[in-house]
Amino acid sequence: MSTTIGDLVDRTYREYLEPMDDLVSYTTLSTGVNTTATEIVFNGDLLSVEEQDALDAGTIIEIGQELMLCKDLNAVTNTITVTRGARGTTKTLHTAGDLIKIAPPFPRKNVFDAVSDQIKNLYPTLFAVETKTVTAAVGYEILGTHGTDQDNNNYLVAPIKAISQYTDFSANSDSTGIQYRGVTVELVDLPNPFTYVDSDGVSRTKTYTTGPNVVNAIQTYNIQQGHTVYVTFKKKFIDPTAETDTLATVGLEDEYEPIIMAGVAAQLMSGRDIPTATADYITDQLSVSNFPVDSATRIRNSLLSYQRALIQQARKDLRARYPEPVTINSISYG
Repeated sequence: MSTTIGDLVDRTYREYLEPMDDLVSYTTLSTGVNTTATEIVFNGDLLSVEEQDALDAGTIIEIGQELMLCKDLNAVTNTITVTRGARGTTKTLHTAGDLIKIAPPFPRKNVFDAVSDQIKNLYPTLFAVETKTVTAAVGYEILGTHGTDQDNNNYLVAPIKAISQYTDFSANSDSTGIQYRGVTVELVDLPNPFTYVDSDGVSRTKTYTTGPNVVNAIQTYNIQQGHTVYVTFKKKFIDPTAETDTLATVGLEDEYEPIIMAGVAAQLMSGRDIPTATADYITDQLSVSNFPVDSATRIRNSLLSYQRALIQQARKDLRARYPEPVTINSISYG
């Protein structure tokens, strides 16, 4: 299973986009380059004469998520003169040994963006789950601290359940490990940015510049001020910003990986001809998953149908673990 978004991108290439018998021509970077360098030195031993000739002016090459436009080739020194950051990609540092793909049909930046799109599209059919510790207060309590983008509480959607610990429920006294009781809670959506006065009488402002345009607060009922409440929230998946982002940080569970990969493959293959080797490979993979495929022309629709089947199973599992709470006037009764 994958650990990071980058691992998931690699797995999508391996299982769908680049089968071993349909790899694009590639070599490696001989020396590292900074963001301003325009001379790329490559390992010529990994290329045939025809592949090396393909690096001449007009060819697009890829290193990491950056695309470069070849302007000139020196076949003696194995050096390409390039225009950096082609087709809207970002100039980045690259180190010796990094892979250079020649005219990739599925650029890595495209695959990363498609992974991000698929993660966003999982909600509301599927959702992430997070449990937070909240201190019961009089009125509402802002989730997180004041400032800008210090947390991801704006991704919270609704409370699923809330509990607190008591020795004597009627007296509302806390004690660890004695018993848990349900607590009634309400998630309050506030404007972004939101200015409030804290318990010390100081004016504070909470602002989010990324993600959902909302500031969240929580209200608790039938529990005295100062007691600890554990609230489990339904949560939108966090938008990935880099390949180093972990799946746990984004909110993805292991069973969601095949769902995302099938969606990415269908998204990227829309509107383009699929090479025969790739079509055969994907057909075989879907057959292994006990999903019938008639022909290469139906791969996209088959992938989407396969994805729907996976989503349906994941949704059943999610609803079984986290049943919807009883909610009256947006207040959750756990």
